[in-house]
Order: sequence, then C-alpha cells, then structure tokens
Amino acid sequence: MTLIDLTGWMDENTGQHIIWYIKRLSANDTLANGSHQAGPYIPREFLFDVFPSINQPEKENPDKRFDLYIDSHSENKRQVRAIWYNNKLRGRTRNETRLTNFGGSKSALLHPDSTGSLTVFAFHKDVAGEASVCRIWLCATEGEADLVEDRIGPIEPGKWKIWTVDRLENDLLAPARTSCWLEPNEMPPIWLKKFPSGAEIILKTVELRPAKGVAVDTRLMKRRDCEYEIFRSVEQALELPLIKKGFETVDDFIARAQTILQRRKARSGRSLELHAREIFIEEKLHENIDFQHQPESDPGKRPDFLFPNEAAYKNKAFSSDNLRMLAVKTTCKDRWRQIINEADRIPRKHLLTLQEGVSENQFREMKDANVCLIVPQPLVSSYPPSVRPYLQTLEEFINDIRLLNSSTK
Repeated sequence: MTLIDLTGWMDENTGQHIIWYIKRLSANDTLANGSHQAGPYIPREFLFDVFPSINQPEKENPDKRFDLYIDSHSENKRQVRAIWYNNKLRGRTRNETRLTNFGGSKSALLHPDSTGSLTVFAFHKDVAGEASVCRIWLCATEGEADLVEDRIGPIEPGKWKIWTVDRLENDLLAPARTSCWLEPNEMPPIWLKKFPSGAEIILKTVELRPAKGVAVDTRLMKRRDCEYEIFRSVEQALELPLIKKGFETVDDFIARAQTILQRRKARSGRSLELHAREIFIEEKLHENIDFQHQPESDPGKRPDFLFPNEAAYKNKAFSSDNLRMLAVKTTCKDRWRQIINEADRIPRKHLLTLQEGVSENQFREMKDANVCLIVPQPLVSSYPPSVRPYLQTLEEFINDIRLLNSSTK
C-alpha cells in the first residue's frame, strides 16, 4: 500500500456516522507476549458506545459479532466478536472488553511484528446507532503513522484516542483533568499571550512532580503524564477563546486546527528528551561534564546525548570504551534504525523508548545491530519474557554512567 492509498482510506472512512479508535498496538494486544487472550484492548465505555447491545450487566459476558476488514493488508472479511467479560460482577476477576476471533497470527493485527504499529479502527454505525462494520488500517511504516497523526494529532504508547470529524473542537472543549491541570490564573501571565516552550513546561512539571522520594523510572512516567496535562491546559487557555469566537471561512478553521496538531506533534517528539535531561541533572550528572545534550559527534551528526561529552568523544586519546551515547525516541518500531550511524566511535547504541513491547523478531534485529533498549521499569512487563533480561531501566543506565565517570576521573 502507498501513502496515497492511506489518504484515500482516511477520506472514505470519515463521516458523521463513523468513529475512530486509534492506538499503538502493545505486546499484550498482539501475540508478542504469548498471551492466550490476544486481541486489541478496547476501553469499556467506548465499546458500549459503538455496541450498545453488549451493555447488559445482567447477562454474563454479553457479546456482539460484526464484520471487520483489515484494508491495509487486504485481508478478507472476518466476523469478529466484541465481548464484555463481566465475571467480576459475579464475584470473579474479569471486568474488561476485548475484540476477539481475529484468527491468531494469520491476522496482521495479531502478528507479533505488528507490536508498536499505529492502528486505526473505523467503526461504521447504522441508523440505530450500533456499529455493524469496522474497517482497519494497520500502519506498516512510520511514514503512514505520520500521515495519520498529521490529521488527528500524536498518539503515544500506552495511550489511545477517539476521533470523529468534529473531534478537534470537542477535544478542546472537554479535556480530561488531573491534578496537574492549570487554570489560567495559575499560569505565568506570559503563557496566556505566547505558548510556552517545552523547557518551560518541563520546569513547571518538575515543580508539581518533584524528585524527592520518587524512583527514576516512576518519576519519568509520572512527569510525562503531568506535563501533557499542563500542555493541554495551556492549549485550552489560548485556543478555546478563538474556537468559541468562530471562523469566517473553513480554510481559517483548518489552518487553526493544523497549528494545534503540529504543536502537539512537536511537543510529543521533544518531550521525552527534555525529561531525560532534567532527570540526569537531578541525579547529579553535570551537564557538559558528565553528559552533553545535542552535541556534535561527527560532521552532520547530533545524537541526543553523549557521555561524558563532545570534547571527550573528539579526543582520540580518550578510550571509546568509556564513551556512551543515548538516543531518545518515544516509539522505536522502525525509528530505531535511525540511530545506527550516530556517534561512529561508539559501537553499542543505547535507546530510551516508551514503546510497550517489541516482538522477538524486532528485538533480535536490534540486538544484532548492537542496540540496547532502555525501558522505564513500569513498562518492562509489557515486553516478551525472553526479551526482558536484555533490557535496561533508566535508573540502571544512570548507575552505569556514574560508574563509568568515576573510573575516568
């Protein structure tokens, strides 16, 4: 399939009666973890919306069968089952919704190598308000994922989004609020005139989620969630008045929407890197001495982080055994290959990611390319058991850097 095919598919599957559910497939969604319950996780409230007939608590495990097509992979029509496992209401353990009957690993959706792929489920509702058909696009490349995110905004690992043609306005009018949400009177006045930089939002995040008593990996995950809430609260404060005021032309509305979506994408791509830098400093690594952010390693090459610094890297007398590099990518399914040629003097590349699992095949390719994955501790269990022993947490990586620095001083 080509990007033109995807563009046409998105246009054909957009309408008032169509609702999208978008997520990046985790190892628990596919067969990467060897789960017998493989199948994409669907939030219960959403499934009740598209299949109202299964919202029957008095019935044990109510279900609904519907036609499903994986258009991106030209898979034939399959009758899939939407089910609410509600045994918990009867004193047992399960209370979750799933889609099942995909046909095991023969389905592209459940194949282990689809782990990490951005996937769009387009549910078509009938006149009664119940979905009878679901059409799926499973992004095979990051180029396809970028095209989807250009339309709906970024989708981070572990998160999901519901989108319709009028979703942008609804998204801003009714955001989810948490303890990190800021009201306009809680923001620096300059933020209400000009959108703050990523670094400024990170500093506010640190203020609301300080380091004291919080383990490195947990700190990173909690701050990411907090920082996104701050971002969204500022976004609403600046953009909501403009949306309520209205637009003179459709082109004006589209231009504003694109500005909002592009800002969200820029934030998503930069955020994790800034969080890592802040944590390094908090963990007593001195910037430009113990680590350097965005240095030049070789002509035209700028890895996210070098350890200890650019000067040591360019000093041929400094042993390459004492050098490290760290790349930071929220998702790594395809993008991990981009780091192989960064920092030529350092054969082993380290990559920090938030992706929820990879397949054994994907990990084998990374390992063969001498790429070591750094995964926050809360996400380690989302990786296949055979892969987990080879992962490093961020705290373990920082400890290794401390030992390395102490040995060279």
